[in-house]
Amino acid sequence: MFARVAHVQAKPEKIGEVVALYTSSVMPVLQQLQGFKGTYLLTDPDTGKGMSITLWETEADRLASDSEAALHGPIVQVMPLLAAPPVVLGFDAIEVV
Repeated sequence: MFARVAHVQAKPEKIGEVVALYTSSVMPVLQQLQGFKGTYLLTDPDTGKGMSITLWETEADRLASDSEAALHGPIVQVMPLLAAPPVVLGFDAIEVV
């Protein structure tokens, strides 16, 4: 499994809007993409810091999702709610039980 981690710094008063956009606009697109396995959205409402973790079946699926045109609109919508550009990293995901 492979993961994409996006660190964001939202304007603290806008974190609720970021979560709402992720839920209503990003999630439906992700769920349609090949190899998508799930996501976690972590937030700190006091500071506006957040992190999304998306899980992918293969590295090729994760990389293909980077250029998914359907995600462009939601990304453009969320940018004014952020205090800084997101930092996006890719990882191998290793399940440890």
